[in-house]
Amino acid sequence: MSDAPTGFDSFDHQPRTRLVFGVGAVERTGELAHALGLKKILLVTDRGVVAAGHAARAQHALQQAGVAVVLFDAVTENPTTRDVGLCLAAARAAEMDGIIGLGGGSSLDTAKGCNFLLTNGGRMQDYWGVGKAAQPMLPFIAIPTTAGTGSECQSFALIADEKTHQKMACGDPKAAARVAILDPALTVSQPPHVAACTGVDALSHALESAVTRKRNAISTAYAREAFRLCSESLPRVLRAGDDLTARGGMLMGAALGGLAIENSMLGAAHASANPLTAHYGIAHGRAIGVMLGPVIQFNSADPAIRQIYDELAPGRSLPAEVARLLELARMPKSLAECGVEKSALPALAAEAAKQWTATVNPRRAGEAEFRQLYEAAFAPVGETAAKSF
Repeated sequence: MSDAPTGFDSFDHQPRTRLVFGVGAVERTGELAHALGLKKILLVTDRGVVAAGHAARAQHALQQAGVAVVLFDAVTENPTTRDVGLCLAAARAAEMDGIIGLGGGSSLDTAKGCNFLLTNGGRMQDYWGVGKAAQPMLPFIAIPTTAGTGSECQSFALIADEKTHQKMACGDPKAAARVAILDPALTVSQPPHVAACTGVDALSHALESAVTRKRNAISTAYAREAFRLCSESLPRVLRAGDDLTARGGMLMGAALGGLAIENSMLGAAHASANPLTAHYGIAHGRAIGVMLGPVIQFNSADPAIRQIYDELAPGRSLPAEVARLLELARMPKSLAECGVEKSALPALAAEAAKQWTATVNPRRAGEAEFRQLYEAAFAPVGETAAKSF
């Protein structure tokens, strides 16, 4: 292999997931499962998705194709090791040969976590990290009903330890979905506040994966298109929830953001958001929303990163554009607004510094830096922008 410079960092890109996109694509679930040779499926979802009628549509499509279905609808937001254990018990009782995750990132992550334990045994803690599953895993189909996490295009399951609340990113190439079914019509049922939170999460994935220290030509291409789609589509979704073109743009933006993460990881916004969710129950998208501005300002102190930000929003101020989108999504403007006490900032900073995403942020982010970020986010509106890093 030549060591001659090419202008790009090295990468090893191996697409693992077939993407099937289109309004009504969920009707192909049975056909796609049958093509994988599946006979009996565990359908992992939540009660809200069931109430919206999406689970019934997937079940009908599977049954029409001769694929039996067992429903597990007890997924909860921000799944823990206990939630995965409940899903695992249902999977063992079902004796199925494939898994479908239908819903938001929580359903997809619970399904992936179940797949790890069903096929490889042990506890989720055993798979914290990358590539720790020694045995093959069951075929997995992902059907997102939110445009946010991009989990359908990632090989990671994000599961919290039930006792410590520590979020564990458990990744293995074998955990990636064989097929992701992207049906914009499934996302119309999201309540507006969910569309806003998941949309901000998708937007942040594009912004963070574009600048991490692991960024490369492939992740850059995915991140830029993800940001374009999300920044254009999110305002339209928030104005008119039944706009299927905008819904499709968000769904594609979220998926491409997931592919960008798969190739370059995330950064300090996610590292600082996770402790807020763990200790204050702040919804992930809202936690991201309040931290994103300070992190962009912090990273912009690096001229190379500032140039990447400028390229993402040519002719515009990226911080101003992000602030506009966060305002449209009605994200909180400070940590104080979220109920966080200032006395908690040192402990939050210590925990954020230990997050896996902190290690690849473009600027070094240790405990002291996270303390600065939290203090900037704690300030009332107007003071954050004046904070110098």
